[in-house]
Amino acid sequence: MGLIKEFKEFAVKGNVVDLAVAVIIGGAFGKIVSSFVNDIVMPPLGVLLGGVDFKDLTVTLREAYTTDAGVEMAAVVLSYGNFIQNVVDFLIIAFVIFMAIKGMNSFKKKEEAAPAPPAAPPKSEVLLEEIRDLLKK
Repeated sequence: MGLIKEFKEFAVKGNVVDLAVAVIIGGAFGKIVSSFVNDIVMPPLGVLLGGVDFKDLTVTLREAYTTDAGVEMAAVVLSYGNFIQNVVDFLIIAFVIFMAIKGMNSFKKKEEAAPAPPAAPPKSEVLLEEIRDLLKK
């Protein structure tokens, strides 16, 4: 029973739940960014490059062929267009995360910049100040 209780405490800790939420939101965010890159960013870039679709950018290392035994062998293709697309995806995600963290940090700095109210002096200091003031009279 101790193992089950320990696991339950671990599973419902705030950090584990926060991580699960982050993974779910990250997956959804990844789909949004992929759609943004594939449907909005890449088509204009393709037009600027002369109507090229990045997914079509490939280099064929070896053409498809048929062996002596009659087995068809597929072509060996280097799809560098997909690589370019993934790099652009990464750069956009990294930039968005950078901007989000930068915004959060500036918000935290504004919160920290607000001065804390001064702590009340100890009773002994207040008493000494009263004595000093009485002696001045």
